[in-house]
Parts: sequence; C-alpha cells; structure tokens
Amino acid sequence: MKIKNILFTTAVAAFAFSACSLDKFPLDKETSDSYFKDAAQFENVSNTFYADLFKGPFFDEESDICFKTTLPMKFRGIRNVPSSGGGWEWGTLRNINNMLDNLGNCDNESVRTEYEAVGRFFRAYFYFLKVRDFGDVPWYDHELSVTERDELYKGRDSRDFVMGKMLEDIDFAIAHLATEKNAYKVTKWTALAFKSRFCLFEGTWCNYHGNDGAEHDGNYWLAQAASAAKEFITTSPYKIYSTGKPTEDYMMLFASQTANTDEVILAKAYSYALGLSHFATYNTFGQNQYAFNKKFVDSYLMADGTEFTAQDGWETKEYYEEMTGRDPRLAQTMRCPGYHRIEADSLMVGDFYTSCTGYQVVKYAQSEKVLETGRWMATDNDMPIFRAAEVYLNYAEAMAERTDVAITQDDIDLSIKPLRDRVGMPNLILTAANGAPSKYMSSTEYGYPNVTGANKGVILEIRRERTIELAEEGEFRWYDLMRWKAGKCIEQNFYGMYFPGVDRGFDLDHDGENEVWIYTTDKPTDLDETVTYNVLQLNKTIRLSGADKGYADPHQKTKHVFDESRDYLMPLPTEDLALNTNLKQNINFLKLKQNEKVIYVFCDSHHDGCCSRFLREDPFFKQRRQWR
Repeated sequence: MKIKNILFTTAVAAFAFSACSLDKFPLDKETSDSYFKDAAQFENVSNTFYADLFKGPFFDEESDICFKTTLPMKFRGIRNVPSSGGGWEWGTLRNINNMLDNLGNCDNESVRTEYEAVGRFFRAYFYFLKVRDFGDVPWYDHELSVTERDELYKGRDSRDFVMGKMLEDIDFAIAHLATEKNAYKVTKWTALAFKSRFCLFEGTWCNYHGNDGAEHDGNYWLAQAASAAKEFITTSPYKIYSTGKPTEDYMMLFASQTANTDEVILAKAYSYALGLSHFATYNTFGQNQYAFNKKFVDSYLMADGTEFTAQDGWETKEYYEEMTGRDPRLAQTMRCPGYHRIEADSLMVGDFYTSCTGYQVVKYAQSEKVLETGRWMATDNDMPIFRAAEVYLNYAEAMAERTDVAITQDDIDLSIKPLRDRVGMPNLILTAANGAPSKYMSSTEYGYPNVTGANKGVILEIRRERTIELAEEGEFRWYDLMRWKAGKCIEQNFYGMYFPGVDRGFDLDHDGENEVWIYTTDKPTDLDETVTYNVLQLNKTIRLSGADKGYADPHQKTKHVFDESRDYLMPLPTEDLALNTNLKQNINFLKLKQNEKVIYVFCDSHHDGCCSRFLREDPFFKQRRQWR
C-alpha cells in the first residue's frame, strides 16, 4: 500500500455565509477563543480547506474539446438561475477568516506565521473561484458578526479591488510558507504557481473583456503573473519531468500511482485501501464516456513541428493517416494506432461505444497490473492540482500578451522549449510564428478570430501548446475560453472521425482487420464479431455530418449556443438577491416563475429598477419577504 499524507475532511463547524444564515446562526465565539492553541489544532482546521476548495473536477468534463454524447445545458444556451447555491456559497471563507481571526490564541510566533500564510493562501484561492465565476464579489477579510449589518448586506466589490486583496494575501503566503517540497500541502511553490494562475487570468480578462474604471490594467496583472512564474521556473526545485523517453514520459506522469514530485507541485491523494478513488480508468474504458473531437486532434502539430492542417486534404484524412507522425502527446492522450494499456499486449483503437467521436481519452489510465480485477471503476492514482508545466505556460502567455514589454526568444526557450523537449518536438520560433500566424488557429471555424496585434502568431501557438499540454486536466479549458472571450468556440462543430462512405468496414489501425463497420438498413450477417469492435447503424448508433459520408456527428440534432452578452459569468441565486437588495444580478440573468414555467428575462444593466421590479412581481420573492 502506498504511504502518503491523505487529506481528510475534519469535522468543524461550517456556516453558510449568506446574510440569511449569518442572521440565524451567530458564531460561538467562546468555542473559537478556546481553540487554535497549537499547531495541531491549526492543522486540523486548515485540512478542511483542502477538502472544501480542491474538490475538482480533475477531468475536463465540459469544454469545446472534450464532452459526452449528451451535452450539458450550458452548451445549449441554457443558464438556470438557481434559487440558492450555484457556487455562491461562503461557508469556507467564514472558516478561513475564523482561523485567521484567532491566530492570537497561540503563543508560538512561528506557528502563527505559518498558519497565517496557509489561511491567506486559501482565502486568495477561495476568492479566485468566486471572481472567475461571478466577477464582482463582496470582499471580507474577517469573520462577520450579526451586528455588522452594513457589511452583511453590502453590495459587491469590484473584481479589481478583490484581486488586489488576493495579491496581498498570496504575497504574504509566498514570503512565509515552507520551501520544502510537499505534494499534499501548500508551500511557497504552490503559492507562486497559484499567483501566476490568477494574475494571468485577470490580465487576459482585462485585455479581452476590458476593465473600465479599474485601477489596474491588463499589463499590471500580466507583469505580476510573469514575475511569479519566472521566480518559480528559476528558483523552485521543480522541473519538467523527463527520463528521455518522448513516447512515454508525458503519459506516465499522469498514470503514476503517486504524484511525481519532479513536476507535480500539489496533488489530490487517493488510496483504494482507504476508500478514496476516482473514475479515470472508467472514463477511458466505460460506456458513453468522455470523447475528444476532431478540432482538438487537428490542432496537434506534426512531429517535425509543421501544421497538420497545412497539408492538402487534411479535412478528410481517415483515422490512421491523421494520427500518424504527430506530436507524441497525441498518442499519450488518446487512443491512436498501436495503443495498448500500460503493461498489456493487446492493441486497442477508438471505441464508439465508449467515445461518441471515436477519439478516446487515455490520459490517467492505469496499468492493468495496478488495478485489481473488478475494480477498474475505482482508480486511485493521485490527481495533479498544480504542476510545473502550467507555470511554464503561464509565463509564456503572460509575456506574449503584454504590450508594455516585448516577448523574446529567450522567454520562449525558458518556457515552451522544455515542454517540447520532453516529447522530442522542435522548439517554437518566435519570429516564424509572428511572421505567419496559423490560419487554422485564427479561423472562425476552429480557432480564435479575436486575437490580433504584433504577437498574434505566438499567442495562437502558446494557446495551441496550452490546450494540448493541459488537456483533460480539470477546468482549464473552460476557463481559458472565458478569459480569452472565446465562448464562440462552444458553437464550433464537435465532430469526430471521418468516414468516406457507409455499408463497409474500416481498418482503423491498418492491421488488416476491420474495427468499425457502418451499415444503413440491414446489419451484415457475415462479420467476424470477434474482430469488428463496432458495428454501427447509420442514424441510429452513429450519425454522420453528410448523408452517406462525413464526420461522426454525435450532436447533429443539438444546437450549440453561447450568448456573448451573458454567458461569461454565472448568475447569482435569487434567494440571495431577495435577501440583500444591494447585490445586483449579473447582466442578462433574471429568473421568474410563471405558471410553474421557468422563463428568462434579460435585463441590459445592473440597474435597480429592472431587477427589483421583476423580483417584486415574483411570488417566490414575496414569500421570502414574509419569512423575514
């Protein structure tokens, strides 16, 4: 059994941080005053922050490159405004501030400093999750009492102000957290990595969404991101993991039973023996699981560094041709010709019963020898939360997006080159990228048409690199689209493999045997079912983009919709808006109930009159007022 620190949720008092809950449940000050006397008590409470804030998802469950057959509502333009919850929960912040407020209970100065750093790291992390979803949010740096009604019922502070407070918190954490490696506890290096993450987020948000009235512009935040990332790259004990095996190292980084501490800065620990597991291997081999799309496959470069999409006829290349001779990370992320489970001999190709596009996820899949018979739905390899590769990418992007200084080839060599060296790929050349920006990556059909300026080419290539390197790692991709103002990527085609015809078989890996057969009316009776993996009926078990040929099109009857005027932020719950009229709903979100049918009312501002008028007409609102 592997030995490691497993972070458990410790039983502590948790209180919902809405005005309503604070009104009803004042904190027991006497209990707090008698606690937080020593390091063990601080650790006991701070361990709950890991469980509360690092919940995942650790897979890419909802993005424009990875999805299931049934699309989530937000891909279909549906944003359900919740009555409560929806990410607008504040109990964890109350617990963090409670710990920070009681630092004085401990006589040991080093313990106080250590756990002030831990608490301020997690407060910054808590607020990052709020800002990226809701934008402006109320800032609280202490535990509120029921007598502080002005604070309890105040409106939202600007995201620029909140980010500034987060910066103060994280700089304190960087200065005072431990410097020793620890894959399961936050350290100085975790704090630097996180600073580079949220400052890059805010810098690019400012660049693409604007920051009217803010004290700090995009360059300010990007400079902060670049500085933190460079300090991490040049002074931390972490590196890009490599053993000199370009066809294996990237895959093994994620298949490793325990976190690889060469590169993984912070991980979520799992142990089957302790009942802590996840579904990574099931996501790879179970029925109707996650699938990549052709847009993502086509974005991988050829092994020589040229664009796959620069070839004649790239659009209609079949599986074997499109998967051969590519960036080695492609075959370590999804099933390609020649794929077999780690420490297994049998070859496997894309399975349409598992993956609706045929492009099947294999990242994180463990060895058959590691997983005992009957427990392939209970995978227990550690899941990375922060790893060095992200920090390297953060540095490259921050430098490329800045307009106050010029990115150099040295910056690329420091950041992108180590990632490509790991898999034996040629380096990114700055002048070449900017001299001829990728038509594919800048197109409306496949890329980001809103990228402009002198660094257009290198920005597009860094985005390509980021998408490939961080694929299937939590929510990176979704929030990258949000900060880049690239929500329209959701409306691009989610196609799968190309098939040039029907009523025939397809030898996907060119081994002389058909792995897929597509028929129109009558299922063939002379097939060797032991050889043919997928026997699919057109318009029943597989849909194609054309009448009798084309791309696998699992969402043929489902329209992808992204509302540019609304969908970059999430809505606040109606209960909280009703209880605190100083809170204003995000633009174009409002929910009414009329004859038990949910309808959406789009308001064009945060103006009081619009929101309050509809709320007063809402019977639910009137009911809530009666409760109070």
